[in-house]
Amino acid sequence: MSTTVATNETIAELAKAGVVFGHKKSKTHPRMRPFISGTRQEIELLDPEAVIASIEKAVAFLKEKSEKGVLSVLCVGTSPAARRAVEVFAKKFRFPYVTTRWLGGTLTNHKVMMEQIKRYLDLKVKQAGGDLAKYTKKEQAQFSKEIGKRSKTFDGLVEYTRMPDAMIAVDVSHEAIAIKEALDMKIPVIGILDTNDNPDPIPYPVLGNDHSKMSIEWLLQKLESGVVLKP
Repeated sequence: MSTTVATNETIAELAKAGVVFGHKKSKTHPRMRPFISGTRQEIELLDPEAVIASIEKAVAFLKEKSEKGVLSVLCVGTSPAARRAVEVFAKKFRFPYVTTRWLGGTLTNHKVMMEQIKRYLDLKVKQAGGDLAKYTKKEQAQFSKEIGKRSKTFDGLVEYTRMPDAMIAVDVSHEAIAIKEALDMKIPVIGILDTNDNPDPIPYPVLGNDHSKMSIEWLLQKLESGVVLKP
């Protein structure tokens, strides 16, 4: 259990946002048991003080990273519940993000990924400037198709110009491949995880309901305080 003291107001806020509501007791990961305060109708309830303590640790880490220079955080949330909140959070700070599908090698094959993003951006510029008009209609159609296909993957990665300082991943089980790549590349991970997840591999686990849009939005809003924008 955490030594952090949560006020009644904070506890009520956590409950209202649905942050403390986990999965069914039968799905609880053994390593999450110390962070569970009770059960309601077979649903595990996260300890509010443990939730707040986990957020504070992640915020402190982000602040420390921010103070060292311009911060770049790769934000990942491809589950339906996470997509919108992750996109909003990332765009606020001009962070790169992935909300559709994680492409294997995004981190571990950085050079190739940069080439793919560059081609996408070059094609968009040429299309906007009318430079593709010199090609046949068939070729123009092929370029348009390629741009449309690439946009689903690369629109969120246009700010991915260097290796990120950290990763924020929503639902660590769902984003296991992305997290493995980050850890393999020695990139610290802040992972929002639920009662069915193992917190041990995650350097900065943030405890909370990771299958509720409201909960995810609330948790990401709390993490915002750790991002210190440079003038």
